[in-house]
Amino acid sequence: MSTPNRISTIDSAPPISAPGLEQRLGLFSSTALVAGSMIGSGIFIVDADIARGTDSPALFLAAWVVTGVLTMIGALSYGELAAMMPKAGGQYVYLRESLGPLWGFLYGWTLFLVIQTGTIAAVCVAFGKFLGVFFPAISTSHWLWHIAHVPPIPLGPMVLGNMDIGINTANLAGVAVVFFLAIVNIFGVKLGALIQNVFTTAKALSLAALVLIGFLAGRNAVALDANFGPGWSQFWKNAGWSSLHPVQVGIGGPTVLVNLLVILAVVQVGSLFSADSWNNITFTAGEVKNPKRNIPLSLVLGTGFVLIVYFLASAAYLMVLPMHGDPNGTTVLARGIQYAAEDRVGTAALEQIFHSAGAYLMAAAILVSTFGCANGLSLAGARVYYAMSRDGLFFKSVGKLHPKFRTPVAGLIVQACWAAVLCFSGSYGQLLDYIIFAVLVFYILTIIGLFVLRVKRPHAPRPYKALGYPVLPALYLVMAAWICVVLLRYKPQYTWPGLVLVLLGIPVYLFWSRRAASQAEDAPTHAS
Repeated sequence: MSTPNRISTIDSAPPISAPGLEQRLGLFSSTALVAGSMIGSGIFIVDADIARGTDSPALFLAAWVVTGVLTMIGALSYGELAAMMPKAGGQYVYLRESLGPLWGFLYGWTLFLVIQTGTIAAVCVAFGKFLGVFFPAISTSHWLWHIAHVPPIPLGPMVLGNMDIGINTANLAGVAVVFFLAIVNIFGVKLGALIQNVFTTAKALSLAALVLIGFLAGRNAVALDANFGPGWSQFWKNAGWSSLHPVQVGIGGPTVLVNLLVILAVVQVGSLFSADSWNNITFTAGEVKNPKRNIPLSLVLGTGFVLIVYFLASAAYLMVLPMHGDPNGTTVLARGIQYAAEDRVGTAALEQIFHSAGAYLMAAAILVSTFGCANGLSLAGARVYYAMSRDGLFFKSVGKLHPKFRTPVAGLIVQACWAAVLCFSGSYGQLLDYIIFAVLVFYILTIIGLFVLRVKRPHAPRPYKALGYPVLPALYLVMAAWICVVLLRYKPQYTWPGLVLVLLGIPVYLFWSRRAASQAEDAPTHAS
């Protein structure tokens, strides 16, 4: 006798959105959500660290190729799961159905604790910082209430603390954006999607303008000679199999020499995080028109667009600025990509082209980018907590919808409150550093789940099947596992803390699951 297909239990859960298709996201809006959630401020900053690590123009771009391959395979693989299980919750549901409820909960727990809320906090405070370019009173140094400075606390391979707690005008502006977007998204998916469409279009155009300006108007002889040279000799410098690259192990640890396969894995900390959040569209599957078609399409279209633009933006930086630089240089060209002031490579590139006006242009672009990114993250995240609550693994109120707007109002408020705490605590940056490894581990587990479901439920409806299965998903597992191994060895400050945060969810899961079981047992008694 065949066992019932458990996917039917997902389909029985009430959808978030109102029944009318006019209340749902079309293909353009869902694609905008994918792209909008991905594009934040990372592409304007992380290239400095990638350049310092690779010390080679060829490897500098190769790092983005690795990120592009990994992310695109992930999107193609998630498309099958999204079409197979088109309900709110996304990756949480995929892990629950393939590997078991514990793994789904650990993902949701980590998402709420750090991944989604920490990213919202970081993006919104970045919005406040760059708003200060136009309004100098808004600054991280303008304290309204400075509670304390937590000193650095060495702990094994990492350093905890070293942050300021309190309210300054920059994080206060960030908190205002957090709650504004939560309120906007309470009033229905249409309003949130409208904001997402407008801001995603604006930042896509600004990134495209950056690329075009860099290639056409920003090219300068100094950068071209330094990064390419005669016969592209400088481009391939330090990119050979025999080239060795220095990497410091942990914080304050020894410096060791590694080959190109290791260094490309090490620098993925920045590029993978900048290209992350592409999976957010799966959280809102219950609010997408024809999700079995539109979610896989939006994953491919949105992710593909962003990855291409990221690569071209990094290539444009090479046209404008020398890669190698002097940390004590007094000009933008002298500092180069590696030592751009405060790692703001995008700002440095525009300053080189437009001089003093460049800082204002980049600040405006980042304001648009961060606002749209925060809106996409806010809109999507609460849908996971809604799905967890429906399973009895989160606060019961989070599983209820607004009677009129059909949105998870409690989930949006709880998410905003915790993100605000992280803003004021100043800890979001460290938390995000610590969780990057865990994010990659959950991606690996979800791709493994794709294989598991092919075996466990071979006859389940699959409107879309992962392109290149099983070769491409297997390639993802090999590449991602290699990056994880390298990070465990050479960047323990990014790995072990994240694993600890994930494991802390196990006792919480046991509490919630036992509570849910107890309530289920009591329900018939109360009914009688």
